[in-house]
Amino acid sequence: MNAEAPAAPDSSPDTGRIVLLTASHRVAPGLLSWPAWQTLHAADRVLCTDPDQPQLPYLREAGVRVEQAAPSADELVAACAGGRSVVVLVGGEGDSRLTDGLARLGGSGRVAMPDLELLPGSYDLPGARLLDLVQVMDRIRRACPWTSRKTHKGLAKYAIEEAYELVEAIEDGDRDELREELGDVLLQVVFHARIAEEHPEEPFDVDDVAGGLVEKLIHRHPHVFGDESAETPEDVHAHWLRTKAIEKQRTSVTEGVPLGQPGLALAAKLASRVRTAGLTVPLPVGDTIGYELLALAVRAEADGADPEAALRAAARAYRDAIVAAEGEAG
Repeated sequence: MNAEAPAAPDSSPDTGRIVLLTASHRVAPGLLSWPAWQTLHAADRVLCTDPDQPQLPYLREAGVRVEQAAPSADELVAACAGGRSVVVLVGGEGDSRLTDGLARLGGSGRVAMPDLELLPGSYDLPGARLLDLVQVMDRIRRACPWTSRKTHKGLAKYAIEEAYELVEAIEDGDRDELREELGDVLLQVVFHARIAEEHPEEPFDVDDVAGGLVEKLIHRHPHVFGDESAETPEDVHAHWLRTKAIEKQRTSVTEGVPLGQPGLALAAKLASRVRTAGLTVPLPVGDTIGYELLALAVRAEADGADPEAALRAAARAYRDAIVAAEGEAG
């Protein structure tokens, strides 16, 4: 006797609708899209698996009745019988247990499935993951034995190392490496800002850092945020220098030039300040190679070249030559 094939599920009755409503935890609770609010108010049932879901107080305030429940896929499908609409409020990352179960039911061919919709109630804004970074950094600072003991001075060398690794990634043209190194540099900023919160007399946090930077960028770009005009990059540079000079009120063009930077970069920066200020400053004369390097760096800057980058490129070529010579010797 031949076994009969299973009958296809009867799709004639109205099988209802399941809406999985997601909401980003990086957006203030209650700020849901209009389609989300419409769906919530029109639903026959609204379920939530998490009793601590931050949206719950706002839904109740808006008159949406929410049931605390963690239904299985079978239970959820059964709840839609008779054309009922059921909304399940899940986290921003979704609910894999529920979605996997619904996928298995739908793929079995034995169940008449309700319409299934994934409805984002709120979206992450650009930069939203930075909020995660700040939260993670705060937790690590409090709970990690190594991180909790670090100071600004103790971290200083890492900022220099990460900056050089970023430059190397840029010069190599490796996009994956570039993304990673940018993250490492960003970590230094967030780490130092978190340490700064603990200062007993002059604390500040990452919001203060970002706020100061925003103010600076707006103030130094009057051609974007104000009534000034700038048609060329040179015009923009002039705006920047002019506003920076007003802000700093410096008595010398050498103020603000970090003396701890590499020698060639330091020489080029000083030469740039002199040239921009229209000063005539004879180079000091000496009989050591340092004065020769100084003259070369100043000449490079005047020609529009970065002597530090030029020397680094030459050194990389030298490294390649060394590796080639080692290969021939081997």
